[in-house]
Amino acid sequence: MTALKQFQRIEATGLWRPTPDEQRREVVVSIGEATLTISDFNDRALTHWSLAALERQNPGEYPAIFHPDGDPGETLELAQSETTMIEAVDRLQRAIDRSRPHPGRLRWFSVGGVVLAVLAVLVLWLPGALQNHVVSVVPTIKRQDIGNTILQRIERVSGRACQSEDARLSLEQLARRTGVRQIIILPAGVQTSLTLPGGTVLLNRALVEDHEDPAVAAGYIIAERARAQLQDPLDDVLTRTGPTAAFRLLTTGQLTPEIVDAYTEQVLSEPRPEIADEPLLAMFAQAALPSTPYAYARDVTGETVLSLIEADPMAGRSLEQVLPDRDWVQLQNICGD
Repeated sequence: MTALKQFQRIEATGLWRPTPDEQRREVVVSIGEATLTISDFNDRALTHWSLAALERQNPGEYPAIFHPDGDPGETLELAQSETTMIEAVDRLQRAIDRSRPHPGRLRWFSVGGVVLAVLAVLVLWLPGALQNHVVSVVPTIKRQDIGNTILQRIERVSGRACQSEDARLSLEQLARRTGVRQIIILPAGVQTSLTLPGGTVLLNRALVEDHEDPAVAAGYIIAERARAQLQDPLDDVLTRTGPTAAFRLLTTGQLTPEIVDAYTEQVLSEPRPEIADEPLLAMFAQAALPSTPYAYARDVTGETVLSLIEADPMAGRSLEQVLPDRDWVQLQNICGD
């Protein structure tokens, strides 16, 4: 101990009293290895006190009075003139205290570590776990209700959904052919297509009006099915609007207009997420629909969608008609002039 080496040869005189009933006697005080030795003037040791167990009765006052821990009756008085010895005792006690274990500090460090771990769980794990739980427990009817609420908000931007009694059966037939619950054609708003919670697929009118082959519109619907398989549409809503939306949906069963607006503004302003070729082609194969018309609708040159053309699961096969020509023409006119 560096502090000990500095003070090993310090000596002082003081007044020592072994018990309260005895007279004080003058003694010589010296510092040893972790001990304070009290000797008479014949250099005969009278007692040894552990520095670690030494207490001062009157901090800041003089003469300084010390006693062993637990025995205040045995005292040692050091006059103010013995400043070097008093300071040495104080510094050595601090050095000994720093070197000993501190269970209290360890306990605080342990508690702090646990608190940090809990906070990390709350911040990093809980929001995702909460969202996954909400997505898994929301029933179909509630999903459809949320989807209708989002559709109403989109219609404020796009205009009312296109409706035609002549085309209603064609829409239902296209929905059955592509394996979705419902298809709605919008005059604007969505850039191409969008799947709402509850299974409704929205299509921009251009997908039916600008293409002679109904397989193009069907391809965009199949792409939406592939996206929904990779990420639940309700999960997409909650991901875009944050953990507050998930908590509110779990506790109240509703999403506020502000949450719906935030989602709508994001999803309408961004292009639809890309899908890897493998799951997309698998979905086309499952629906027995060709991927080539969809690919050329995305890129008329075919350069960026070459794999969808070359690996078309229906290439060379006999294809079932997506819609009869009459039904397709009626659907193309669903939005009117």
